[in-house]
Amino acid sequence: MLPNDPIDLKILKILKTDSRLSNKEIGKLVHRTGQAVGSRIARMQDEGTIQKYTITLQHQSTQFIRVMMQNNEFEQFEAFIAQFESIESCYKVCGSACYMLVAHFDSHAINLFIEQLSEWGQYSVDSVVRAIEAQP
Repeated sequence: MLPNDPIDLKILKILKTDSRLSNKEIGKLVHRTGQAVGSRIARMQDEGTIQKYTITLQHQSTQFIRVMMQNNEFEQFEAFIAQFESIESCYKVCGSACYMLVAHFDSHAINLFIEQLSEWGQYSVDSVVRAIEAQP
């Protein structure tokens, strides 16, 4: 859950942009000491607001894949999905699908994947044409 504190929100925004900045560098941007920033970050980690630090990779292709299961073999499906390194994220969702996948298959691999995926149910694939960066 995101904090209500405006300084914490600024710190989170800065970390999302560049998590390699030191607490001192972040402190200069939010007009706090590095020690105060470090305490806030540690608290947000303890509370679960900050769960991990990561990098963003530049992929040649990205797909959003919705899967509508034809059975209730959810654990088996999740084990099937875990086999594919090209799948970045898998979410169990409610709405028009059972699962939403974020994947980075090349054109040959997506065809092979879809052949196997069709055994689990219906699906739809949306391929990213262009990424649009969020404005700061």
